[in-house]
Amino acid sequence: MTDTDDTTASTNGTAVSPRGAATLADWLAARSDAELTDLLRRRPDLAVPPPATIVVLAGRAEQRASVARAADNLTSLDFGVLELLALERADEVAVPRATLQDAVRSRATKKTVDATLDGLRSVGIVWGDKTSLRIVPAVVATIPWRVGRSAEPVETLDEAGITAALAGLQTAERDILETLAKSSSIGRTRDAAPGTPPDRPVQRLLAAGLLRWIDDETVELPFQVRQVLRGEAVFDPTSLAAPTVTGRKHKPADINAAAAGEAIELVRHCEDVVKALGEIPAPALRAGGLGVRELRRIAKTSGIDENRLSLLVELLSAAGLIASGTPDPAPTSDTGENYWAPTTAVDNWLTSPVARRWHALAAAWLELPRMAWFIGMRDANDKPVAALSEEVRAPSAPRDRQAILGLLAELGTGHSADPAEVSRLLAWRRPRWGARLRVHAVERTLEEAATLGLVARGALSSPGRALLHGGDAEAEMHASLPEPVDHVLVQADLTVVAPGPLTPELLEQVTLVADIESAGAASMYRISEDSIRRALDVGMTAAELHSLFATRSRTPVPQSLSYLIDDVARRHGRLRAGVAASFVRCEDPTLLAEVLASPVAASLALRALAPTVAVSQAPLREVLGELRAAGFAPAGEDSSGALVDLRPRGARVLTRRKAPASRTPAVATDAQLDAVVRTLRAGDLAASTRGSGSIRSDGSRASSAATIALLNAAARERSSVTIGYVDAQGVATHRIVDPVSVGGGQLDAFDPASGAVRRFTLHRITSVARVD
Repeated sequence: MTDTDDTTASTNGTAVSPRGAATLADWLAARSDAELTDLLRRRPDLAVPPPATIVVLAGRAEQRASVARAADNLTSLDFGVLELLALERADEVAVPRATLQDAVRSRATKKTVDATLDGLRSVGIVWGDKTSLRIVPAVVATIPWRVGRSAEPVETLDEAGITAALAGLQTAERDILETLAKSSSIGRTRDAAPGTPPDRPVQRLLAAGLLRWIDDETVELPFQVRQVLRGEAVFDPTSLAAPTVTGRKHKPADINAAAAGEAIELVRHCEDVVKALGEIPAPALRAGGLGVRELRRIAKTSGIDENRLSLLVELLSAAGLIASGTPDPAPTSDTGENYWAPTTAVDNWLTSPVARRWHALAAAWLELPRMAWFIGMRDANDKPVAALSEEVRAPSAPRDRQAILGLLAELGTGHSADPAEVSRLLAWRRPRWGARLRVHAVERTLEEAATLGLVARGALSSPGRALLHGGDAEAEMHASLPEPVDHVLVQADLTVVAPGPLTPELLEQVTLVADIESAGAASMYRISEDSIRRALDVGMTAAELHSLFATRSRTPVPQSLSYLIDDVARRHGRLRAGVAASFVRCEDPTLLAEVLASPVAASLALRALAPTVAVSQAPLREVLGELRAAGFAPAGEDSSGALVDLRPRGARVLTRRKAPASRTPAVATDAQLDAVVRTLRAGDLAASTRGSGSIRSDGSRASSAATIALLNAAARERSSVTIGYVDAQGVATHRIVDPVSVGGGQLDAFDPASGAVRRFTLHRITSVARVD
């Protein structure tokens, strides 16, 4: 290499330092393979499709859209340094490193600035060596405030002062500020000129410090005033130091216990929603959402607050536990429309442990590209946003949740933070996200996280931390849940108290024989004649019920309960119904005659076949329901005479594979990125040798005979050639290969970039040249 070379790098990845790179392409070419791989990892859009040469890579790195995507991840400190470089015209000429440090002065240390520059170089926004710096021109437009603002006097009003000043504005003055807040901060007006009457709205705003004077016809809305008007977290853009977060310290055990309580309540409420939709599926709106009327019906049936219910249905849908479709069985008033109902997957979910059910819901929320707290707000047409509708979509929601919970994780185990401080620090870290990370949005996101048990008392729980960082969140929640108890307390008023979460077996038995009255860490159930009959209907005997309470109750079984069980059991099953379509039989002819003489016999079309047997065309479940409503106590049986469990399972929708709610680009692996870098190096080398010995000097396609002849000669001589090649996707590349064989319209050649023999189609080869 000569002293004038400043863009070459060896093929084994060892970079050669440039002597003053003239362009971004020159600077990138001098980077090591590891540095280029890191650049492609930080800016994955640069690698799609794989660039053929460093020049192509540099062109993409300077494109406005690509720079804007990279700028989304920059902090206010990064933008502060970029602003200072922009003021020195670093997009046009190289700026000495010492000039930047002089501009920063006491606002940041040299170590801080060096670390910031290293980060900006790693994403290709700042380039140059340690003594001179350049920036890509497109980055200037991404700075979220007016370039030059940091060099002007500090704002005289803080957040409290701005809020107080806004409260005293007249309508005309407020309208001016609102207009600037919703559009550009720069406004043109003749009222900015000196000598304008001081009672004019613009002059009053200038005097109050709510507008900044630029020239005789231009005013600017200060950055912090804009933040207050838009409801964003307020921070000083001239400060290069991050806002501080003061939090409170809690015991991790207390946080996990509170989170476990929320998880139990969440699972129970989701069960109630599934049950309500299973009994009466909700008609889907034409646009696919769940109507306000149906949401209120479910809220009334389940006793769940509407705001909480909105989140629950979104969670159940995201987890694949409810869906819109044609349920089986279809509603009696089916009109062929779609209904929101539980899916077939819900049955396995209902029988899973609490921690597993919680994990399915929490994991779905973390990746849910929707904002449930939008539900009920007014849309552009002043109509309330419906649950499960398209208006709730928010592709940035998972990224925002990750940022909010990630900040809580940084504070340490057991540390909580005020939502306003969280919003302020996140807005400083990601100033281009300010509109999404408003205080209200952070508050609602943390409320949702608390509902799921990911956050408790304002701090991240152990299950939440595990879910965020890819740990075993289910195991963490299982460890946080209280140990299940295997006993209950039966009271004299026929209530049953569960002093904690019951074991699955005992819970199934208790919910069968009693109705829940209140749920929580300690639940209460009530025993009634109907609940005992329900247990007898599914095959339990009076002796089994007596044994259940005698062995599982830590308190003496009230005598009234024993009497109630015996009384219901004595009357239960004397009248039996079966399938004929349905039949009714009874050993007591008198009782069956009483049934046939009652009005219910006509509605069921009962017909006596014998003194002890009658039949009906109605389904068995309907026969049992009508007879019980008429005051009788029949029991269902099958063809063998055994009691059958006819409790309705509820409607179900067939589970269908849902299309991904948002298309997240696949993340390239390190091996794939290494291959891209090898292709870049080979493309550069091929481009540097192309022209000496080319079949056509303009690089156009040569004749087939000449191409094949040259390739055959290279294969015989075991020499390298550079080829121009257009793949099936239309991507043109130049690479150096070692031909092995030519035939059948194919070239087999060793490709140093991939380290393997590859096959190339001859008609896609656009040029061939020997490598000297």
